[in-house]
Formats: sequence, C-alpha cells, structure tokens
Amino acid sequence: MLFMANAGAFKGLHAGVVGVLTRNRVSDVRYDPGRDALSAKSPSPQFNVPKFFVEWEDEQWHAVAGTYRIGFGERLTFDNTGEKTPNGIRPDETIYYVRDLDLACRESKGSELSESPCGDARDYESPDFKWVDRLRGAAIGAKRLAAGVGWFQTYAWGSYQTRSIYQYELYDEGKCPDPRDDDDPNCKAPPVFKRLSNLNAPAPELAYQTLPDMYNEWLAGANVTYFFDPRTKVGVTGYGAGVKWLVSGIDLDFQEWSRTPYGGPFGAIGALASWGYEWADLGLEVARSMDSQPAGGGFAGIVRLTASFKKQELEASLRYYDKFYANPYARPASEPDEFEGLRARDEAGARVSYAGSLGPLSLRGLADVWLTPSDRTPMLRLRARGDLKLFHVFQPGLYIEFQDRDLRSSGRGACYEVEQEIAGEPVPCTGERVLVGAQFRIQPIHPLVLNLKYQHKFVDDPKFKATFRQDSRVYLTVAYRPIPDLSLRAQVRYLNEDLTSATYLEDSLWSYLEAAWSWRRNLMLRLRYELYALLDDRDSTNARSPNPAHILRLEADWRF
Repeated sequence: MLFMANAGAFKGLHAGVVGVLTRNRVSDVRYDPGRDALSAKSPSPQFNVPKFFVEWEDEQWHAVAGTYRIGFGERLTFDNTGEKTPNGIRPDETIYYVRDLDLACRESKGSELSESPCGDARDYESPDFKWVDRLRGAAIGAKRLAAGVGWFQTYAWGSYQTRSIYQYELYDEGKCPDPRDDDDPNCKAPPVFKRLSNLNAPAPELAYQTLPDMYNEWLAGANVTYFFDPRTKVGVTGYGAGVKWLVSGIDLDFQEWSRTPYGGPFGAIGALASWGYEWADLGLEVARSMDSQPAGGGFAGIVRLTASFKKQELEASLRYYDKFYANPYARPASEPDEFEGLRARDEAGARVSYAGSLGPLSLRGLADVWLTPSDRTPMLRLRARGDLKLFHVFQPGLYIEFQDRDLRSSGRGACYEVEQEIAGEPVPCTGERVLVGAQFRIQPIHPLVLNLKYQHKFVDDPKFKATFRQDSRVYLTVAYRPIPDLSLRAQVRYLNEDLTSATYLEDSLWSYLEAAWSWRRNLMLRLRYELYALLDDRDSTNARSPNPAHILRLEADWRF
C-alpha cells in the first residue's frame, strides 16, 4: 500500500509526504556475538515514511528541507536528479512500482540446519513498493545574484541519510585487511541469521536481503557558478561525505564492488563550463575524487558538443573516467558496464548521437566506442531507428542495435550478459548482441490506437558454441477512449528466451487490462489487472506457485 499527499500554499510553498506499507523487509539488524555474525527479524508488515519535504521557491531563492535531489553541469562531480542537464534542487518523492513478484521464502540452511526451511517450494507473492534513499536534510540556493555583466548562482546542501544495503555488499574489516582479496574467506559478507525467540536454537540464514537502517551517511556540498548569459557559464562544485555504521560489535565496511567507497570519508571537487551561441552549445566538466581507499581517488573529464538545427540535433562527446575515480554521486554519460560498482569508472570513450526529422520520417542514431583504461578492452555500441508517419492511420518503425563487449575477441561461445558469483561480484563478458525490431502504430478511428512491436535478439551465450542464442519478444497494445472521462488500455507481451529449448530460459506471457476514469478533474480512479504466466518447462517454473499469477492494482487520486 502506498499513500502520497501534496499541498501548496501562497505562491511558492509546496510540501509532500509519502507513506509505504511493506511486508517483505527484514528489520532490527544486530550483531550476534555468539555466532560472530549478523541477525535480523524476519519480514513482517511495517509502515515507512521514506519521502517527505517542504519546498519554497521564488524568482531569487530556492530551498528544500526533507528528501531531495540536486545536480549540476555534466553530472560528473555531483548529481542524483536523473536529468540530462541538471542545475539545482528538486524535491524527492519518487516511489517505484515493481511488477516482478517477490520470492516468499528467502532462507537457507546455512551452517546450523540440515535443510532449508523453504524446502523445494518456490512460492511468490506481490512485491513491496520500492524506493531509493537519496538525500535527506536541507538545500538552499540563490538563483540569481547580479554581478557585472552577468550573475552568480550559489547552492549549499547537507544531508544525514539513513541507508539500507544489500547484505552481500558488506565485509568485516576486523577480519579482512583487503576486501579485494577474494581468496580470503574472511573477506566474504558476514552471514545474516534469522533471529528466533530462543536465541540459542539452530537458526536459518537469510539470503538475498536488503538490510534496512545499517548506516548513516553525512554529506555536505556546495556549488558556485557565474553566468555570462543563460548559455555561457563557469562554476565549481564540491562535496564531502562519510559513514557512521549503526550496528555495534562488528567493524562493517563496503565490499570493493559496492557503489560507496570503503575505508572512510570520500568526496569530489570539479570545475564546469559551458558556452552557447546560435546553433552550438559546448559543455565541459573535469573532476577529482578523493576517498580513503589505497589509491586515494582519481580524475575524470567529459566534454559535450550539441548542434541544433531546425528539427535536427547532433551531439558528440568525449569522456574519460580513470579506474580510481570512485564517485558514487557521479551520473555522467557512460555505458552500463561497471567497474567496482560504478558505471562512470575505468572508461574512456567517444559518443555521437543524432535525432531529427526529414518530412514524415523521424530518425535517431547513436555510435559509441569506448575502452577500459585498466586493460584497454575496446567495446562498441551502434543503434539506429526510423519511424515513418503516414497520416494518422499507419506509422511503421524499424530499429537495430549492435553491441560488442570486446572488439579483440570474435566468434561464438562467449557470454554477453554479466554473470555473477555467489557473493554477487560481477564477472566481465566479451560477447556480442544484435537487436532488430519493428513497430507499427495503427489508428483506424480517432479514439482507438493499436501498437504492434516485435523484437528479435541474437546474443552470445556459453551454451551455444557455434551460433548465437536467439530470443524473441512480441507486444500488442490497444488503447481506446469511448468517452472523454474513460480510457481503456490493454497489452499482451510474449517473451521467449532461447527459441531452441523449453528448459533453459524464460518463456512467458504477461498481459494487463487497465481502466481509468476521471470525474470533473478532481477524482481519478485507475484499476489494473495483470496476468503473468511462465510457459517453459524449467524445474524452477514447475515448482513455482502461483503460476499463472494474478495481480490487481487500484489507484485513487483526489485533487482539491
């Protein structure tokens, strides 16, 4: 269950709060000295207030107290907004609805039981709403302070956020001198036992859990920028952060593949600049990270040029993030491959993208080539898409995407998806993937729209030594508005991973039917029914319950 409330008053005052009822989260994590491990209460219904804020904004000032996001420049030094070109504060009230069901029992026999309490059952249940702990504190900014030919902009922010962590991202610093030493069994994540009423009774271990309220992160940052005009500026951004663990009796710290650097305080400082004139905009940012790991931090830089014409946009960028640039608050342009938990790390590359229209034809394209400076592995991603608008009745589209995780390696038998070890540490792959797809939008009458989409994937898989593994995905969406206040929407998606086998990967059917009704723009009701069925013959599918799964979701929005 999710409850959200927002209210506004006067001209620039805005407040919001989000409450979430969960049932799948463990609680009260402690150190168990008898087992020299962690223990936690099993999942139970809990009420959480993860997001709340009060915001004030006028032409001169902007301030937020509570949960918020903030970012600047090319997102290299500090950004957690999710925007492409951030510049300032925004309240954070984002909650995620997750469609995938949760495994009802996540316990193992561990070291004290002869068998798992879950047995062979694979029972699933509806998932909790999810959220990301971002910043909690206060931020204030002066948006325009006149100075000479231009103006200054300055922001300051502070946060003291209580954070959760995936259980395998921990290690015991008292036992392990270097978390990178994977051969040392003391460097593995400490086990987490289920706390029973009888503390001396044999207990199962919890698995794949996010442990709540494990540490407080304090953070302070500032930005000062001088604007010559709205498109030309220079500025400096910096922040520092540290961690206070909340579980006493054990020296916890982060594994080297966690997003947060281990060892102690961390931060970054960077300089940004931009210039714009007529059809061209140039953005630049360089930064230096600092942390308590042996290397002490590293350097990074990005430069981006955007050329905009009538219905055309061309963007080119160069980037470099060295392997020691461990900045968890960096969100610059990068590929999804990670180095020790971060995307913007151990990567140097060049990217060119295009978006534009030529009459009824819309085109998009991207070419990105990059390498990892640590071992000079070259990689490539190409993408192209075209959509043709033929009146309002028929709009076809085609797209293709190619990606190679190591241009030095060719041939089949490699992996493409990132595999993981038991401890969760990613292992790099060197394979290739090709996506081809087509989409057709049909509108035979004004209130009715149909969308048909087909995607075929060719992907390297170690199980296929001489050829690609082939997957297919089909979507059919129907939207209909019989009257202005009522809209109906239905979708069916069929997925088949590995067309040659019914016992290897997923073969599933997912569909939903949704009705939304509004009354005088004050009340909106939305009812959604989903059906998810696994159709393959894997052992995990045969043991899964329920299959098919039926999910009902109700939303009510009242504005007054």
